[in-house]
Amino acid sequence: MRVVVFGGSGFVGSHVADALTDSGHKVTVFDIKPSKYLRDSQKMIVGDILDQAKVESAVKSSDVVYNFAGIADINEASSRPLDSVKYNILGNSIILEACRKYKAKRLVFASSLYVYSKSGNFYRSTKQACELLIENYYEVFGLNYTILRYGSLYGPRADEGNFIYKIIKQAFTEGRITREGDGEELREYIHVLDAAKGSVEILSDEFVNQHVIITGNQQMRIKDLLFMIREIMDNKIGIKFVKPDRASHYELTPYCFSPRVGKRLNCRTYLDLNQGILDIIYNVYKEVKPPHEVEKRRSKKTLK
Repeated sequence: MRVVVFGGSGFVGSHVADALTDSGHKVTVFDIKPSKYLRDSQKMIVGDILDQAKVESAVKSSDVVYNFAGIADINEASSRPLDSVKYNILGNSIILEACRKYKAKRLVFASSLYVYSKSGNFYRSTKQACELLIENYYEVFGLNYTILRYGSLYGPRADEGNFIYKIIKQAFTEGRITREGDGEELREYIHVLDAAKGSVEILSDEFVNQHVIITGNQQMRIKDLLFMIREIMDNKIGIKFVKPDRASHYELTPYCFSPRVGKRLNCRTYLDLNQGILDIIYNVYKEVKPPHEVEKRRSKKTLK
């Protein structure tokens, strides 16, 4: 099928674009900036999702539309509420209207487990609004959809908006990790490659007009995650827990208010968290350390 991925230059979107290409689909990436990960077989459209004409041009020739665009970082959404409304709600509405106009077979929307929660402030409320609008477009116009509610993602191509990447980079650059909260918060981490594969599996008829939860298979306290990272890094980093300025994140569970119950997708593959964290540590090490130190470390590993 012909698929356009809005926000396809970003962390999750770029991996989903690759997973779609690997599955034989013809992929167009639409983003406000060129993708560093664009494959030769993928087409790139540089544009703003608030540009209705450009969005319509991209959707017009597509069978399926994925939307990962908008403000996805909770802290950024908190500091930019108006932009969060514009890009997350209005931008998604422009994409929805283009899908209706050109009769797309399905819209796949990247939401979050925060829609169930009282936490997440503007990020949560904009995602909730988008879910309701998508349901309205199905009820009124018959536009098929799949809403993906992602859990805690980690893996390659992440930036400092991603918790695991941020704390590992802090560990290398500052020799410590600072966490807002007491570390008792529970998360279900899922590697972005597993999430991307799941995001393509949902194109089957089973998931038409469904809300799908894509998250990890095992709960872990954030405190245990930090201790694991410290142990992998030879116990040479400090860990500090500080009182949060405000409650932006959920603690034990996001579940408080349930808009529409979602199906949980059990991914066919599962990358072990320990291995995934180890890979990120090595990748961040390459980013923050001089090249000669990286080569020296690689040589020691080879001699062993």
